[in-house]
Order: sequence, then structure tokens, then C-alpha cells
Amino acid sequence: MIKIKFDLANTTEMIENLKFNEQGLIPAIAQDYYDGTVLMMAWMNAESIIKTLATGEVHYWSRSRSQLWHKGATSGHIQKLKELFYDCDGDTILVKIDQVGDQACHTGARSCFFNSVEILSTYT
Repeated sequence: MIKIKFDLANTTEMIENLKFNEQGLIPAIAQDYYDGTVLMMAWMNAESIIKTLATGEVHYWSRSRSQLWHKGATSGHIQKLKELFYDCDGDTILVKIDQVGDQACHTGARSCFFNSVEILSTYT
């Protein structure tokens, strides 16, 4: 595991290792730091990553509003950053968070992943 203490030089170097898509975005998975529940997926850009590391609260990029999005700024359900990882390919971010208010989903649910698909057969 690589641990990076926030400073702009280290953060810039880390961001240079990431693979952003054509829109300058990278998928970010938010996971509960305490129990491992996957809470949501959103998009980040370089600015949101820097803002997240600088403030300790998670910021994303809103594709629908085309602007930086401080998660929980209006609802109070902020996400306090505990750890940030990127995968082996550098094309996905994992933020381990302390979810304030226990609601990560815009529907009011704790997790956005509440729709399940019934598997009718077993695979061998």
C-alpha cells in the first residue's frame, strides 16, 4: 500500500498516475470505512480529488450539473475521507469514508446498491 500525505506536489504526482476518461473523469466507489458496505459510485476529476484530499471531505464531479459537487453540502450527509486508494490499472478510485447521517444515496437509502438481480440458476 502506498500512503500519501497530502501536499500539492505528492497529489499532483499521484493524479498523473491515474487514467481519466475523455471527459477528464474517473469512477470513484464510496465504501463505508467501518463495515465495508459499498455505498455509491460517482465520478471524480483532478479538481475533486485535490479538494477531497485538501479538506478531508469527499467532493465529486456532477456530470448532470457540470460542476464540482461537495457530497452532503445541502443535505448534511457529508462523507468524511478516511482512506483513498486507486486500483492496479489506475482507472478507478476507492474512497473509504465515514458517512455522516447514514444516507449516501439521493433516494434517502444508505446505499445506492439496493436493487438486486435474482439468479435463477447455478453456474458450474
